[in-house]
Amino acid sequence: MPNRRFADGEVVMGRWPGSVLYYEVQVASYDDVSHLYTVKYKDGTELALKESDIRSQSSFKHRKSQSSSSSPSRRSTSRSRSRSPGRPAKGRRRSSSQSREHKDDKKKTIQETNLALLVLGFLFKLSENNTRRYNGEPDSTERNDTSCIILEQKLKPDLEIERVLEQYSLHPRKEEKKKEERHSEKKFFETIKTIEKASSKTKELEFGGRIGTFMLIFFLPATVLYLLLMCKQDDPSLMNFPPPLPALESLWEVRVFGVFLLWFFLQVLFYLLPIGKVVEGLPLSNGRKLQYRINGFYAFILTAAAVGALLYFQFELHYLYDHFMQFAVSAVAFSMVLSIYLYIRSLKAPEEELAPGGNSGYFVYDFFTGHELNPRIGSFDLKYFCELRPGLIGWVVINLAMLLAEMKIHNQSMPSLSMILVNSFQLLYVVDALWNEEAILTTMDITHDGFGFMLAFGDLVWVPFVYSLQAFYLVGHPTAISWPVAAAITILNCIGYYVFRSANSQKNNFRRNPADPRLAYLKFIPTATGKGLLVTGWWGFVRHPNYLGDIIMALAWSLPCGFNHILPYFYVIYFICLLVHREARDEHHCKQKYGVAWERYCQRVPYRIFPYIY
Repeated sequence: MPNRRFADGEVVMGRWPGSVLYYEVQVASYDDVSHLYTVKYKDGTELALKESDIRSQSSFKHRKSQSSSSSPSRRSTSRSRSRSPGRPAKGRRRSSSQSREHKDDKKKTIQETNLALLVLGFLFKLSENNTRRYNGEPDSTERNDTSCIILEQKLKPDLEIERVLEQYSLHPRKEEKKKEERHSEKKFFETIKTIEKASSKTKELEFGGRIGTFMLIFFLPATVLYLLLMCKQDDPSLMNFPPPLPALESLWEVRVFGVFLLWFFLQVLFYLLPIGKVVEGLPLSNGRKLQYRINGFYAFILTAAAVGALLYFQFELHYLYDHFMQFAVSAVAFSMVLSIYLYIRSLKAPEEELAPGGNSGYFVYDFFTGHELNPRIGSFDLKYFCELRPGLIGWVVINLAMLLAEMKIHNQSMPSLSMILVNSFQLLYVVDALWNEEAILTTMDITHDGFGFMLAFGDLVWVPFVYSLQAFYLVGHPTAISWPVAAAITILNCIGYYVFRSANSQKNNFRRNPADPRLAYLKFIPTATGKGLLVTGWWGFVRHPNYLGDIIMALAWSLPCGFNHILPYFYVIYFICLLVHREARDEHHCKQKYGVAWERYCQRVPYRIFPYIY
């Protein structure tokens, strides 16, 4: 085992990663396995450095003294000492040779300057002679001008003036050196820019890479249609696979697609209304902050008023249930067209506006994950709009349509208790998301993921048509539950909601303003990026506690459907698979981003929601 050079607590000079700059740091610890030093900078940042990136302060002081010894004042002192009789002859010879070289350089410079002046004089005479000839006067050469004769003696007759100017440049040497330095500096930054452009490419591909994403583009729409077809069956068990397929012409209706477009652009209109506050998002890679209008809850209120007006004028809202498959197909078609538009426009986007996770250079992968991070039409942010508006609010409207369809089909004056629970739980979830709309600006969907087929399909198809699966199932398969069971399920949902909301609030408030006095009780580990990792509260209890709340709520949404079939629990199974992927992705992302700080966090918070899956 090699001996360590620097002790704990020793103040040394540490090189900042990716640069040639050294800063004063203090050695915190040493890892015998990886042979890395953990050092702490003055601002509290902790990094793991190799021994080759650390130097003692004495070596920097030694260099400084060496450089100062070569200053002009020291050189003059050394020259004066060289004349001393006590100095060795070798030193005198070196000093005298240096003096001769200095004199020769000075003499050469004077000669070049004089010659350049003569050249300028000759050019001036030529100009003067031309003027005299134009005026009919004799030129100076006819009068044997002295300066011209001297110049002709200096220069050979067959030497061209241009060659002389090239040979004897009038630019001082210092300016030439500065030019060379500027050129090398420009070349250096161009190289750095090229390296950054190459490093910005997505190297680690998710979802099975190009082949996996290509298959998902077809598999996801097929899954949605399969789930809806199964819910329509009298016996929706897995043994009845595959369900009878409807005629293709019955899956498409222009009127239904028109209603879907009307719904989408109605939400666009609500989004563009000048109501609600405008806030800034997190800084982008170039330091810029985008502005977002927070009016999702107002859009929900306006939508509720519009739906109430339709019901007042006796519009049959269960039209959604009767044409549910056609609405799903319309949403799939619209999301595909939107994804194609997003990818085409992303090809013209600047490099700094591309998504970190969707810049692989592979068409299929970038099309699926999203190539551009924040596609906008003016101030209209397409990704931010689709994240909460048409799909999430549409989910509530679909649930309401299923409730009314259940009452009509089964001739009930009141909806079933199961349907009421499903509608109430999911309404709470949607209202909470819209009320805390600003919190979405700190999520991975906004800060990291691009807007492509994955998010477009998820926001416009998966959320409204799969998340409403329990309500759709209960219309054709009513399930009776008792009040005590309903009370127990309600308590379970409240626990899940409390964990979900309090954990997300801690994270979002801390990201927004770590210095908030209300968060003074929270402890955190500082990182090299300037951010902190919470080690108290919910985030000190388990990693990703918000995912734990999601799973509990998903289970509470499915329990009112009973245990006759597994189909209503598809959402729970899907949600667990999704969160396993997200947690694994977050673990990998945080390890790369925070380095040693993340390892310290994992030691402080060893518990994970899925400890044995990855």
